[in-house]
Amino acid sequence: MSFTQAIFEALESLNGNKMRSGLTVLGIVIGVAAVIAMLAVGNGAQASITGSISSIGTNLLFVFSGSADGPPGGPGSGRSGNNDRPLTLSDADALKDPFAAPSVELVAPAIQGNGTLTFAGENSTTTISGVTPDYAIVRNMELAEGEFINQEHILGRMSVVILGPESAIAIFGHADGVVGETIRIEGQPFRVIGVTVAKGGGAFGSEDNAAYIPFTTAQARLIKRGVRDEVDVIFIQAVSAEAVPSASEEVSNIIRQRHRTPIGIDDFTVFTQQDFLSTFATITGVLTIFLGGIAGISLLVGGIGIMNIMLVSVTERTREIGLRKALGARKKDILLQFLTESSLLSLIGGVIGIMFGWLIAFVVGKVATATGNNFTPIVGTDAIILSTSFSAIIGLFFGIYPASRAANLEPVEALRYE
Repeated sequence: MSFTQAIFEALESLNGNKMRSGLTVLGIVIGVAAVIAMLAVGNGAQASITGSISSIGTNLLFVFSGSADGPPGGPGSGRSGNNDRPLTLSDADALKDPFAAPSVELVAPAIQGNGTLTFAGENSTTTISGVTPDYAIVRNMELAEGEFINQEHILGRMSVVILGPESAIAIFGHADGVVGETIRIEGQPFRVIGVTVAKGGGAFGSEDNAAYIPFTTAQARLIKRGVRDEVDVIFIQAVSAEAVPSASEEVSNIIRQRHRTPIGIDDFTVFTQQDFLSTFATITGVLTIFLGGIAGISLLVGGIGIMNIMLVSVTERTREIGLRKALGARKKDILLQFLTESSLLSLIGGVIGIMFGWLIAFVVGKVATATGNNFTPIVGTDAIILSTSFSAIIGLFFGIYPASRAANLEPVEALRYE
């Protein structure tokens, strides 16, 4: 029996049991569609997270108080541990020395805390950051309207604020035309001088739900620290993306000398964008594998369904098998016939599953866009190849036993079967 003949006979056999074949194919369709949709969601999440981090800039460094592995002064806490010396404005000023740190272009210290914004009876709790004029450049921040904090605001400790679009919407109901309005932060009046362009989530939470005030104003009136001139984080812009490693080393050496820490025991942590990208890529990679594994169980169930239906088919066609063998059909012909049937079931299910999985990913993307989330599932070629290959392997694997059982039937016993 030729392979082409085996395909035609398999199609004829499957066509003779449309309902049963359709239900069997449905198991593979669900499995393949689930794998593709889950991997698309995982890939989309990874692209969204890494994209939001990369949008800040590839030449950005972050300096925190505390060692990387020593709570409570770990990265992002903004506070130093019991024996750690906190970062200060003097540390930030030392990093601006072009001779000691030639790879550093700009330095922007910041202090951060939470506060309540109030306007006309509406209030919202958000992150309050005390920043310097260089902050906007270092963080690649754009304004939808108004202006950013300047040196005059710093020197005068002026009560002005830049709002993120989410913060503006929360208290005004809209993010445009709010410049010049006066709001209250923790009961104190502040004049809105600008609104940032929406950027979405970042490494430190959503930058859209935030408020920025002059560093000196925050230090004197809203965010007070135990140590004079203490800062929570220092943002640094290297001269180029290629200079980030050398900038990191220069920054570490300067602060290490200023804090006089023992060799190998730093009381600060320097992070780069690549560190955050690597961390999030690892997390989303594990998430994608987990989602794909869960969806793969559906494929396994579909394969068991193929095996079950093929065993039923062997039982129903025992006399047919005996007649074929009596007329000269070889063992490998019977084996090829049943393997072809099981493979066709998985192949048809795989093709339909690809289309269905792409449709699910498309719908998820549309729903995410409609709800205001910057998230687009990505159907990768690797997901399609993986799911279809897996479905084909499952068709062959779960078809081997029924096909072998059919091929090993004795002609005489098969012809006597009722």
